[in-house]
Amino acid sequence: MNSSEQLSFSALTPDCVLDALESVGLYSDGRLLALNSYENRVYQVGIEDGPPLVAKFYRPGRWSDEAILEEHAFVNELVAQEIPVVPATTLANGASLHTFAGFRFAVFERHGGRAPELGDPATLEWLGRFIGRIHAVGALQPFVHRPALNIDTFGEEPRAYLLDNDFIPRDLLDAWRSVTTQALDGVRRCYERAGDVHGLRLHGDCHCGNVLWTDAGPHFVDFDDSRTGPAIQDLWMLLSGERSEQVRQLSDLLAGYEDFAEFDPRELYLIEALRTLRLIHYSAWLARRWEDPAFPVAFPWFNTQRYWQDRILELREQVSLMDEAPLWPV
Repeated sequence: MNSSEQLSFSALTPDCVLDALESVGLYSDGRLLALNSYENRVYQVGIEDGPPLVAKFYRPGRWSDEAILEEHAFVNELVAQEIPVVPATTLANGASLHTFAGFRFAVFERHGGRAPELGDPATLEWLGRFIGRIHAVGALQPFVHRPALNIDTFGEEPRAYLLDNDFIPRDLLDAWRSVTTQALDGVRRCYERAGDVHGLRLHGDCHCGNVLWTDAGPHFVDFDDSRTGPAIQDLWMLLSGERSEQVRQLSDLLAGYEDFAEFDPRELYLIEALRTLRLIHYSAWLARRWEDPAFPVAFPWFNTQRYWQDRILELREQVSLMDEAPLWPV
């Protein structure tokens, strides 16, 4: 992140947030609550004579306008198929993306909910059906402006950034360079075993924090990381525990998923590869945002000696896991 981005978010005062909403015809009753978001800035805003809304102010320089609007369009496609997701609201000016004082923002209805019970087979099967419906729409056409999730974007590029910007302690640099080389070699072997798997439009960050559960079932929020990639990307982050537990969870997810979308079992070779790429990408994400004052406060453990020691051990484990037989549903 460069200094202009830091300056932009530092200028996003409560008054600026409320003035931005007023500029599109939304008048606040003065209630403003910052929500848990670091990549962007997200607020719940009380509205006069109406329910609270959620306003998302996008991080400058991350996405182009076209990429943001492509995300909005994808979510609207899902809404048209009666899939429970939360779209950006199209306001009276006919737009879903707005600009005020140099900030780009969108407005969403507020939807509550609780975390899903991932230990419940019926819940996992329901989530699988939900993701299968999303992927059935995601496969209809490609993204044009949003990037793909692959070895280059989530592996090689973030690794190069970390090596070029002196984040890794000198006494751990050789070990980290070596283990990331081994890890990316392992990722490539996994992709080779999987073969030419099909990419489609994904949620992209499908963990339980982005799924809200109500008595009516689940709905997904925050398609901000939506990109092109293999279907398994939206499934593996819902797996946890010992290998036997993950096999059962995967079986439950796919039991629902395959009601609406065909799953290519070759993608099972990619689970540990995608986990490895996410680990490397996450370190670089923290490093790229480190000048944002919110990050040192929220992630004080980042860039410590212990942090990089743990990442080296973690990646060594991944190197071994990528050479094991893939999870296989029962």
